[in-house]
Amino acid sequence: MSAQAAARVAPPAFAPRPRPEREAAPAPRLRIVRAPAQARTRTPFVLVCMSVLAAALLTALLLNTQMAQSAYVRHDRTNELARLDQDEKDLVATLDHKSSPDALASAARRLGMVPAAGTGWVRLSDGSVQAAPKASK
Repeated sequence: MSAQAAARVAPPAFAPRPRPEREAAPAPRLRIVRAPAQARTRTPFVLVCMSVLAAALLTALLLNTQMAQSAYVRHDRTNELARLDQDEKDLVATLDHKSSPDALASAARRLGMVPAAGTGWVRLSDGSVQAAPKASK
């Protein structure tokens, strides 16, 4: 492009327009604004917080008391179970002693029983006695 061709180019259609000068607006009037009166008090919030705290502490206290009581009950039942277990062992030992052959023979003599001289059998099909025992003296 030559210098003449550049001169022939039309000016742009959207050329910037000069700004109209504005009139200076008066400065806004400033004034002190007071804080609005507090509509709500903090009392309900504080009471709710204290109530929640008191309920939590009371719950912890009750749970702790219940756990301590359960521990005492468990201790008592453990002791009772140990005592009953010992009683059972004592009774089993007494039963074993009384069911020994010597103790049974001694108890039979006190009741007036005598040892059998022999043994016999009863045949169930016909009711007959086989190998009848001999009479004791």
